[in-house]
Amino acid sequence: MLTFNHFNFNVADLDKSLAFYKEALGLEPVGERKAAADGSFIIVYLGDGKTDFRLELTWLRDHPQKYDLGECEFHLALRAEDYEAAHAKHAAMGCICFENPAMGIYFVTDPDGYWIEIIPTR
Repeated sequence: MLTFNHFNFNVADLDKSLAFYKEALGLEPVGERKAAADGSFIIVYLGDGKTDFRLELTWLRDHPQKYDLGECEFHLALRAEDYEAAHAKHAAMGCICFENPAMGIYFVTDPDGYWIEIIPTR
């Protein structure tokens, strides 16, 4: 049997992304940073402190252009224990990119344009 371990987002500015994920979603680095001896990449894993699932952020030195995110049809989803408070925080941050009140969900975008779905605890 297989179990989920992590999901990767490639990022243009690792420090900016780390700050966003901490402020917006409460995700913190877990484990050691992995860096290439030649400086070509840095990998940082983020966790929520409650589950074993990790978000891998990968910075690549030799990828200066924006990442092609297609039509943003893929996304990561996080469950909010206090949905209204999360929504208010994200609205104040200006990072909400799409809302679907009928479904009771909304999406935020990270600094690279990745969509992250926020769902209430039901």
